[in-house]
Order: sequence, then C-alpha cells, then structure tokens
Amino acid sequence: MQGMGSGDCPFTFNTDPQTFMVGDTVSYRVEGMDGFPFAGRLLEVHDRHVVLTTDLEGRNDGEVYRASREDRPLVTADQIA
Repeated sequence: MQGMGSGDCPFTFNTDPQTFMVGDTVSYRVEGMDGFPFAGRLLEVHDRHVVLTTDLEGRNDGEVYRASREDRPLVTADQIA
C-alpha cells in the first residue's frame, strides 16, 4: 500500500478520556490482539465506558462495541464475532 510506514496517519485521535465526546475518533484495542490499533468513532460516552463504532464515515454500517473509558479504549474479546 502506498504510504505505508511513512508515519502519516489520516486520523486525528482524541486520547483524553476526560474530554471524550460523541463523534470523536479514537484509537482502540481489542483484548488478545497484543495492542494492535483500531480506529473507531464514539457513539456514546458514559462515566465508566464508551460505545464506539467501526463506521468512521457515519454511514451506520459498522460494528458497535462497548469499551472501557481510557486513553485507548479496550474492547473485550467476547464482543468480537
């Protein structure tokens, strides 16, 4: 893929859980995937967790996961089909 490894990222992530807002793009992790980064968009923000979607464009065609509320939210393995 063109541009791979150049250090350029097409996304701007919010990594401050205190300022998370619906619509923010976050980098999240999936339990058991050794910290591999995924990008998601926040649908809901709660005191202890967030709900995010893999749909970054707002087309309502992504997976939806509940994740921890931290700098890189964690999705538990049992939510991944």
